[in-house]
Amino acid sequence: MNIFRFLGDMTHLMSILILLLKIYATKSCSGISLKTQELYAIVFVARYLDLFTDYVSLYNTVMKVVFIASTLAIVWCIRRHPLVRRSYDKDLDTFRHFFLVAASFILSLLLHDKFTFREILWTFSIYLEAVAILPQLVLLQRSGNVDNLTGQYVFFLGAYRAFYILNWIYRYFTETHFNRWISCVSGLVQTALYADFFYYYFISWKNNAKLQLPA
Repeated sequence: MNIFRFLGDMTHLMSILILLLKIYATKSCSGISLKTQELYAIVFVARYLDLFTDYVSLYNTVMKVVFIASTLAIVWCIRRHPLVRRSYDKDLDTFRHFFLVAASFILSLLLHDKFTFREILWTFSIYLEAVAILPQLVLLQRSGNVDNLTGQYVFFLGAYRAFYILNWIYRYFTETHFNRWISCVSGLVQTALYADFFYYYFISWKNNAKLQLPA
């Protein structure tokens, strides 16, 4: 554990808490992509199957359970909650996310460190996480206006990945056998996808104005 990994985990947790706050406080999921949340649910389930076989630490176990449970709860609310699901932007959230799942799985079969069941699933989850935010960003660009809590959610989600890149750089220089090039490359791709959002987020913060994304 290092400071960058910890800050990454905390900003990731903060993004989820902000999203849950938005849903439960406003009883609305307007501006939230169900497709992105479903992709994250697949990511966490595929990556954390080792919950049943390996024990690293209490912190590690708790964080994995929290990420899986909270993401599944968000998906359930958008799909099934009698009040929340009424505000779902179905007409805007039309990104064909199953293409991302298929492409990530095929890529994991072609580019991986070890050809084992768990390693392929881990690699698949890394590739899929890199592009899971795309349906959310597309939805926000289509809607134009972004409410404060949704903007904060996406911002902290992007900050989480940025801290993890610093974590990998730190581990590369401090750990003799650290060789997670897949994580590093995928993390850079994921962070790059947030670049446009971060730019407009900074502009809105600087001008103390409502966050708006170009169509």
